[in-house]
Amino acid sequence: MARINSCYTKLASGYLFPEIARRTRIWSAAHPGAEILKLGIGNTTEALPEVLVNAMKAKLDKLSCRDTYTGYGDEQGDTPLREALRDFYKEHYGVTLEADEFFVSDGAKSDAANIQNLFSEDCVVAVQDPAYPVYVDSNVVGGRSSGFENGAYKDLVYLKGDSSNGFVPEPPKEKVDIIYLCFPNNPTGAVATKEQLKAFVDYARANRAVIIFDAAYVSYIEDPELPRTIYEIEGAKECAIEINSFSKNAGFTGVRLGWSVVPHALVCEDGEPDQLHKMWNRRQCTFFNGASNIAQAGGLAALSGEGFAACQELVDYYKGNARIIREGLESVGLECFGGKNSPYIWARCPEGYSSWEFFDFLLDRCHVVVTPGAGFGAAGEGYVRVSSYGHRENVIMAVESIKEGLKK
Repeated sequence: MARINSCYTKLASGYLFPEIARRTRIWSAAHPGAEILKLGIGNTTEALPEVLVNAMKAKLDKLSCRDTYTGYGDEQGDTPLREALRDFYKEHYGVTLEADEFFVSDGAKSDAANIQNLFSEDCVVAVQDPAYPVYVDSNVVGGRSSGFENGAYKDLVYLKGDSSNGFVPEPPKEKVDIIYLCFPNNPTGAVATKEQLKAFVDYARANRAVIIFDAAYVSYIEDPELPRTIYEIEGAKECAIEINSFSKNAGFTGVRLGWSVVPHALVCEDGEPDQLHKMWNRRQCTFFNGASNIAQAGGLAALSGEGFAACQELVDYYKGNARIIREGLESVGLECFGGKNSPYIWARCPEGYSSWEFFDFLLDRCHVVVTPGAGFGAAGEGYVRVSSYGHRENVIMAVESIKEGLKK
């Protein structure tokens, strides 16, 4: 008899973003004709840079001809793209990696969930609180929690971020095996300094732990003193896997293309150097047929000089939106974090409002959708995340609507 994976039943509730969509649909049905301005989900809205589109069109043209058609590619990613990623890290970050340490995928979210398959079920996992839900939920489904209680998953270690530490927590006090970090952070917009990341690297090396470092938003960092990859920290190749994506710099949220870096030197408590690299290679070869060859052509173009410049223009557009949102919310007395070196603004709810209550207020009074902070963990209660991903005119309208709504 087939039996379910009972770990799915331990998930506390429906996924955050479908719940936002559900509430929005109900409100919209009750208010026909009302325009809703969405600053909730981090979904890009602007057209892809032309240089990227042309590269993907050229790949399509090759696929339309028998002589230049290609089918399956390498499961690890096309060699030119992996070499371009290697060169990009060297040129822009001053970090030396090998091309075969890069594994191209269909996006950072998939890798963030799948990477935990490399580790035993009894590993103790630490996550930032608040945290992007996929880090938590994938490990619950992977059997690393015995249930949900008092707003948190049992057996997971929560590294609390709040206004007192700038939403950058310290390393765990107890011994853990896997640490999920995301900087610039989703949802808070916080960015760790080199000194703060060094503390985590030192902890991981001392405890033979592994850091899963989500760097999907590094293109938004303006401060030259802030690290753009964890491999800027000495010793990180021994203890860190880095996940990244073309979604938020090149606009590939729908195209789907990302990568993970699994260094040969990476070790864990009962593994030898190169073992985790070989295991991830085996996992990809067994369970994955490689990213779209069309998307990879676009990714290769995004790493070229012309493509990089075009992508930065796209990033600058969203950073402009973030500045408008932060300044607008602060002008009506909301305390804000993020929005600098990050596309997300983390705003404290007005006194007396929970995250979901403020979500409902903004939807009903201002016709604006944001993301309740409570959906990212207990430490997110009392905040909302406002996304800069939207058309400029809609962002301006949404901010003005919020300002009017809060003045009443």
